Amino acid sequence: MTDTAIDPITLELYRHRFTGVAEEMGLTLRRTSYSPNIKERLDFSCAVFDARGRLVAQAAHIPVHLGAMPASVAAALDASPRWEPGDVVLLNDPYAGGTHLPDITMVSPVFIDLEDPSFFVASRAHHADVGGMSPGSLPLSSEIYQEGLIIPPVKLYRAGQLDEDLLRLILRNVRTPAERRGDLAAQRAAHLVGERRLHELAAAHGPAELLAYAGHLLCYSERLSRVAISAWPAGDYTAEDALEWVRDEQLTLLPIRVTVRIGGGQVLLDFAGTGPAVPGAMNTVLSITQSACWYAVRCLVGDEVPINAGCFAPVQVAAPAGCLLNARPPAAVAAGNVETSQRIVDVVLRALAQALPERIPAASQGTMNNLTIGGKRADGSPYAYYETIAGGMGAAPQGSGLSGVHTHMTNTLNTPIEALERDYPFRVLRYALRRGSGGAGQHRGGDGLVREYEILAPCTVTMLSQRRALPPWGLAGGGAGDVGRNLLLRADGREQELPAQFSRRLEPGDRLRIETPGGGGWGPC
Repeated sequence: MTDTAIDPITLELYRHRFTGVAEEMGLTLRRTSYSPNIKERLDFSCAVFDARGRLVAQAAHIPVHLGAMPASVAAALDASPRWEPGDVVLLNDPYAGGTHLPDITMVSPVFIDLEDPSFFVASRAHHADVGGMSPGSLPLSSEIYQEGLIIPPVKLYRAGQLDEDLLRLILRNVRTPAERRGDLAAQRAAHLVGERRLHELAAAHGPAELLAYAGHLLCYSERLSRVAISAWPAGDYTAEDALEWVRDEQLTLLPIRVTVRIGGGQVLLDFAGTGPAVPGAMNTVLSITQSACWYAVRCLVGDEVPINAGCFAPVQVAAPAGCLLNARPPAAVAAGNVETSQRIVDVVLRALAQALPERIPAASQGTMNNLTIGGKRADGSPYAYYETIAGGMGAAPQGSGLSGVHTHMTNTLNTPIEALERDYPFRVLRYALRRGSGGAGQHRGGDGLVREYEILAPCTVTMLSQRRALPPWGLAGGGAGDVGRNLLLRADGREQELPAQFSRRLEPGDRLRIETPGGGGWGPC
């Protein structure tokens, strides 16, 4: 089928058909999963790829997952030169297609009337524990080996047969094996649904048309993206921000610098001048840096552009090898996926505000407020809880920021208090908006949240957060949002303000209060 034979209505139908496959995969994963983190918070993503590993369609799941998932598919293709129906590759190694260790990715082929795969379906789910030095597998690590079990691209299923030995090895290295077994099975179920739906599309419309329109969608997205970018003011735009890294209770600011070069229908984001990787969890791999950049540009090219490999083609990302944003093994990366990605978005948008001041919002809370709690229930069974906590959205030229929402690289929900208290030995005493924490301005920044937990059994609590020292910045004369706070209220009445990153042993009666940052304001008051 030539380009002249492309029917625009059929093209739009295929855009939604492929997206529908990914969406139904996500519904299956949610409904069949075991852990509250997947079932309630929706911390997972699903997507469809073509035979070359190019993203064809994704569900509206987690931006940081989806932008980095092409690297996972590429790693799976490199590790498995020959595929059979029923194969499933599993991986979480950040240096071989992964992001951070709790994010476990599955990749499986879809054969449609060909000897080689016609498509691949992929899912990524954040597993609440994969081992490592603290429950929840988001520790205050100094190298990746402390963060949990590292899984290179390996086949968990071969021609539909589960590798029981490999599964036993994985489950023996995590704190919550029954939950992990259930969530892995849920991912596999999602893949079976995706494969079945693609076969149904091929049966209804013909394999040739299905494959052709997958390619047409990529070309269409690239053309639309280049047209949109061509309308942006050409030039170089530079901005800088910083991450807060706490080590031995001492705060160090880690600079992130970007130069955004716009011209000729493409964008180059160069992070020269960014600080070097550190012996801590704030580092990230290049795929996460790319993902954050793709997200920022994608937000500006327009909703009419289908999200696939084509819309990312005009965006190039460069970061010096060995820097904070392009770490090398064995650098720790637990927080890179969740915290550093947020700061990359902040600094890219700050640079683009110079080119597109009428479209860029002030900084949102700039953190996911990653909280892990782990220990044993009264019956002796182990548990590991993970949650990210929402905050304030930055105000924009069009209006005030939203309050108490997840922003930018995260798209999860909160864990409902009813589900949390049913499954874990702690409870939530307070969950409220942090009134007045948004930045002042013509348009106010959104307010953060207050979430206070009471501990009912001995446990280990670990927090990875940001914007406890550097506030979310305002734009066009708007004020900064309030910084966040982490407070420990001991059962004996002592109160202690904790740093942005900490790990503590808590006892029954202790309380932990998290106050998340507000968003920056826009425009003068």
